[in-house]
Amino acid sequence: MKYVLRLLPVAYMAVIWIMSSLPSNHFVELPDSEIDRFIKESLHLIEFAILYVLLVLAILTRKGEFTARLNILCAVIAGLYGLTDEIHQSFYPYRSASWFDLVKDVTGILVCFYFIQGALFKGRFVRLRDMLGIVRKF
Repeated sequence: MKYVLRLLPVAYMAVIWIMSSLPSNHFVELPDSEIDRFIKESLHLIEFAILYVLLVLAILTRKGEFTARLNILCAVIAGLYGLTDEIHQSFYPYRSASWFDLVKDVTGILVCFYFIQGALFKGRFVRLRDMLGIVRKF
């Protein structure tokens, strides 16, 4: 299980890269274009937050202490990958890249960072801390 958790961030990053290379309507396009756009724009809030959480889970499976610095490093890596993704999208005529998309990416990361930081280092969110502790045992 720990090896699966360690490989998940890399696999997820590959999926992001591939999907960023395709038109936004390649997989799904809803009949109402406004709703379709709203949902796809909202996904920026969770796409890189998921990457951050996967990075945290991967690091929790290794021996050694998970420090606040490692937690920040996970958030920075996820944010930098969000920036890389926006740059990557700018090379495709059927995709768009914007600073606002990057802000949404980072916002999602920061929300998850708040909860994980609170659970692991501030004594808050006990259930989340317990769930992360289970991952630590892998």
